[in-house]
Amino acid sequence: MPPDADRVVLAYTGDDAVAEELRETVYVQYLRRSKAGPVAVGDEWTEVVPDGCGETTAVTLRVRAVEGGHRIGPETAFDYERSDG
Repeated sequence: MPPDADRVVLAYTGDDAVAEELRETVYVQYLRRSKAGPVAVGDEWTEVVPDGCGETTAVTLRVRAVEGGHRIGPETAFDYERSDG
């Protein structure tokens, strides 16, 4: 089995509030579980993040870089960059 990635860089659509939610421990754990397995630059996921008062916002996440392996595992870290479009 290929090694787990140390870090995955994701471009996201949205504002600073979206970025804040993506960095929450609960959301990082969700990504590790729901996206466990192979990952490659260019992969794209449509996700939903809470934006307060019971509302949610649809967010597109695109893999920009994968470091140290080829799979998302239980210790994979995520970094985020705002998408250009």
